[in-house]
This record gives sequence, C-alpha cells and structure tokens, in this order.
Amino acid sequence: MVIMPVVTRHLIDRGDGATVELFQAQAASETPAGAILFVHGNQGGRLLGGIEAVDSGALLRFCSGLNITAAAVSQPGFGASDGPPDFCGPKTQQAIIAALAFLRDQPSVDPDRIVLYGNSRGAVASAMVATQIPDLRAVILSSGVYDLEVAYRESSDGLRWAIEKEAGLSREAFLARSALHYAPEVRSETLLLHGKHDDRAPVAQAELFSKALSNAGVLATLHVFDCGHQIPTNHKRGALKPFLQRVFNPVVTYH
Repeated sequence: MVIMPVVTRHLIDRGDGATVELFQAQAASETPAGAILFVHGNQGGRLLGGIEAVDSGALLRFCSGLNITAAAVSQPGFGASDGPPDFCGPKTQQAIIAALAFLRDQPSVDPDRIVLYGNSRGAVASAMVATQIPDLRAVILSSGVYDLEVAYRESSDGLRWAIEKEAGLSREAFLARSALHYAPEVRSETLLLHGKHDDRAPVAQAELFSKALSNAGVLATLHVFDCGHQIPTNHKRGALKPFLQRVFNPVVTYH
C-alpha cells in the first residue's frame, strides 16, 4: 500500500520573535532524504505566501516524485508570516534562514541535501541567503534580479514604488538585496532559470550573476527560455528534472 504524503502547516520563530509560516510535505522514507524549500514571488498583490505551492500541487508533486521533503515558506507580510514586507531584505532573508534551520532539524531530512528554490522576488532573497549559508546542496533561482540598484533604474513605475516603499533607496538597502556583489561568498551549485523577454527582471541580470559565480569557482548553469517573466512549467521541466534527480539521488560508488 502506498501512503500519500500530507501537507502540514507550521509557525516558527524567525529568530527575533516574529512568526514565519511554513508548509511541508514529508517523504515517507526510512532513512533521511533530501529537502527542497520554495520561496514564492510577488503573487500579484494577493499576499498568499507559501500556500500557493500547496494549492498548485507543487509540494506534493516534488515530495512524491523525488521522495524528498518539500516545503514552502511565506515571506514577511505574506500569508501568516509577520510583516511588514521588506522587498527581499534582511527580514525576508532571516525568514528563509529560519525555514532552512527548521528543515535541517527534521529527522526525515538529510542536512547535506537541502535545495533552496526562489522565484522572482523569492530568487532575489534566496540568492542573498546563498551568500550566507554555504552548505546548501544547491540553489535554484528563477526570474530574479541580482543587482537591485540597476534593476530599480530600469523598472516599471509599479516595481519602483514597491522597492521605494519596502526597502528604501539607500546604497545600503540596495547592497543588502544584490547578490551580484557577494558572488564569491556563494558556495552552492546554482541553477539559474530566466526568460529571454523578461520585462521585470532583464535577462542580463541572470547572465551577469551566472558569470560572476563561475568566475568565483561556483558550478553555475543558466537556462534562458523564449518567454517573459513567468516561465511556463513545461519550459522549466526539462532543466529542473535532471538537475534535481542528480542532486537528490547521488550515484553510489562501489569499491
């Protein structure tokens, strides 16, 4: 009999007393297996948070398909995570780090096989987390920007307003959200996914970050798709499936 995983909801401490919401589907494995943490994007102002990955079926698909623990975190100000939002800034990064620590403590999770997967503004924050957490097995960044000051100058009025409101326009604020400037701090293998015609996050951002990572000695792969900001699932699948299968199913070597 096959036991289907169930999704559980958790409220954890960000480390400063604030609440972080996390959803988790746990693999039915006798030995610790890998884990993946999803970090959502802007969500069109709906502020759903991590439950988006539950409602779309992504958590259960990744959990059962790869026999791993799949989780999704709500950024500050989204879902039930305490706000206010800070546009991928230190509080958002702390929330992601707290979620990773929660996963790492699960008996079902192999702490050496945790993957962080950020989309859009989730990719901005996840890239910064990768500069602070060196032992992630891998990082997947989809449709992100990695030099926020440059992106701000090229952004639409709506995006510029959100950055001004949530982050401010100081040099320090931009640096705290711009992983390109800290590429040598990244130690994890990185997969970048980006649309060639992205009007919110120019593809040049991904190209520059991929090059900076490679120059720093990081194994980085960039896939550019013929689409806009939202990358269709069928486009991403061809890049994601072999990458995740390799990451979560290491080859056994016999001596």
